[in-house]
Amino acid sequence: MIKTLLIANRGEIARRVMRTAQRMGIRTIAVYSEADADAPHVREADEAVLLGPPAASESYLLGGKIIEAAKRLGADAIHPGYGFLSENADFAEACAENDIIFVGPPASAIRAMGLKDKAKALMEEAGVPVTPGYHGDNQDPELLAEAAATIGFPVLIKAVAGGGGKGMRKVESAGDFAAALDSCKREAAKSFGDDRVLIEKFITNPRHIEVQVFGDQRGRVVHFYERDCSLQRRHQKVIEEAPAPGMTPNVRQAMCSAAINAAKAVGYVGAGTVEFIVDGSGELREDGFYFMEMNTRLQVEHPVTEMITGFDLVELQLKVAAGGSVPEQDAIRANGHAIEARLYAEDPKGGFLPSIGVLEEFGLPEGLRFALAAHPEGSVVRVDSAVQRGDEVTMFYDPMIAKIITHSSQSRSDAIDRLVRAIDEECWVHPVKSNAGFLRTLLDTEDFRHARLNTGFIDERLESLLDNGTRTLMQACCALVELRAPSAGRRSTDRGRTDIWSERSGFRINAPARLLTRHQFEDEAFASVCTPVGPDSWQVSIGDAVLQLDKVRFAGSEYGPADAFSGYLDFEFEGEPVVAMYSRLKRDPDTIRISLRGEFGEFPKVRPDALADAADASSAIKAPMPGKVLAVNVAEGDSVTKGQALVVLEAMKMEHALTAPRDGVVETLTVSVDSQVSEGDVLVALAEDEAEAAA
Repeated sequence: MIKTLLIANRGEIARRVMRTAQRMGIRTIAVYSEADADAPHVREADEAVLLGPPAASESYLLGGKIIEAAKRLGADAIHPGYGFLSENADFAEACAENDIIFVGPPASAIRAMGLKDKAKALMEEAGVPVTPGYHGDNQDPELLAEAAATIGFPVLIKAVAGGGGKGMRKVESAGDFAAALDSCKREAAKSFGDDRVLIEKFITNPRHIEVQVFGDQRGRVVHFYERDCSLQRRHQKVIEEAPAPGMTPNVRQAMCSAAINAAKAVGYVGAGTVEFIVDGSGELREDGFYFMEMNTRLQVEHPVTEMITGFDLVELQLKVAAGGSVPEQDAIRANGHAIEARLYAEDPKGGFLPSIGVLEEFGLPEGLRFALAAHPEGSVVRVDSAVQRGDEVTMFYDPMIAKIITHSSQSRSDAIDRLVRAIDEECWVHPVKSNAGFLRTLLDTEDFRHARLNTGFIDERLESLLDNGTRTLMQACCALVELRAPSAGRRSTDRGRTDIWSERSGFRINAPARLLTRHQFEDEAFASVCTPVGPDSWQVSIGDAVLQLDKVRFAGSEYGPADAFSGYLDFEFEGEPVVAMYSRLKRDPDTIRISLRGEFGEFPKVRPDALADAADASSAIKAPMPGKVLAVNVAEGDSVTKGQALVVLEAMKMEHALTAPRDGVVETLTVSVDSQVSEGDVLVALAEDEAEAAA
């Protein structure tokens, strides 16, 4: 039995391995870089060792330094997690040479599966179906072009040492082949130090299905069923689920048997994943899948397998590494359906660029922490997280901050619903941006719910996935939260009816009660008018949009231990139930924060006498809302000073003076008295000075 385990990784996988090891009574040692000095995996370990500066090449990839630390601190085993050194055969070999257990396969298996061309040749010998293609050593461009023509376009050019989508090109025709080959080889040489490629037939409407295998030192190999990982962006997995939708007993038997044969062909020990490209143009077929590659490690998506089988794969890794056996195949049963979504610190609307910073506000579902479903009744949420509130997301490592996994013993649909609710009601990330809203929209698409999957799913729908239509609805939520102003001493913990008018009566003579609120969102000011249309129903007017929110309920507490007035706003919109989370910090009471369907927004209050400042503080004075021009106080060519009233606008039965945001000269005037304007219309444009205006 392993007594002390060094975990040569970081983030959520280090914490995941640590939880199981500590539950088994194993002492744990963490390693960390200077950037991770206060990371959760460091705080939670029994002991921790500093490796070096933030760059992985100067810390987490220093195999020699990691082994030296393991020997010095008495570790009898090293778990590499995934990524970093997990598929490094030299590191596995070095562990063995220093009498340290490497929790993973033997170096020979890593090498056998490390190069795609050699692995495919080996699989062909073992009777595992491989994608039609060329996997030879001859890299002459003319020969490769001839091979592609023989295979038939479209084809894929793939780096033999590749991974993560690098060194891969799809080629539609012979005329495009030479340029794609040159590009692929350059990228492969730069990324892997090896420019060799292979050619494969491109499978139309491909799905990515993989099988979790496990081998022991006695030569026995079993499978833990399959996972579907078809939802990818730039060849990186986004959503994973188990079992694969549409899987039949016959296809599962064929695919899992092929995966076991693949593992046996290399003398595999430990946890591994055999990945197949699958023809998804119709129903799954026994002859419709092909070996793609084998990942000789535990995978990011292993929780969905744990959730449907009830097995702790890390525990099994540790037992097998210490000489234990895998369970009998008949003892491994699948129950229900599990789905995993990867929560990244990134900005989907900004090209998915990573987002860094301190997680000043951070909330995740209060589900199981790195735990198993263990065949539960109903649905369960599990969270594997890399960070906690107050931690910093840095530029040095993968931007994944958590995995949210749901399991249902009832159906795939129920698992999806639970994951959507978890994002709606429990994901809160600020000021770091996240892909929570993107994930939520993706999960709720009709095609995903009906399991119409392929690896191009996201790219084909990217524009619609990025515009989920929450902007105006978030503004309406902000208006209602603003009306429910905090009052000392009141606390509500149940989602029950709250009478907003108890705090602001909104009393009117011979007119319906109406309240006006003014806020700013993403540098644009807006005004909203809230009118009650029933005991729990509201009509909210924002510009030209009129929204009706029914069955409105509030729940939450005011200025509690976290000094935040926060809670939930439940309502129905267009017949569908909606839940929004809101927050208002005591240190910043004029800003309301709203999280709706995974999207996050900040809404600073705009003072009534400063609504004119809704105009950009640059050159353009814009209408903050639809209205009628009552007065125009300047003409083109006039010099103006900051704060001078330029145009008076009537909107929502109120007058608003739009002032100059800075000194300047009126370059353009687009309106006159009685003009009707829409929100965002440019009314006045300023030049810097008279010379610029004249030019």
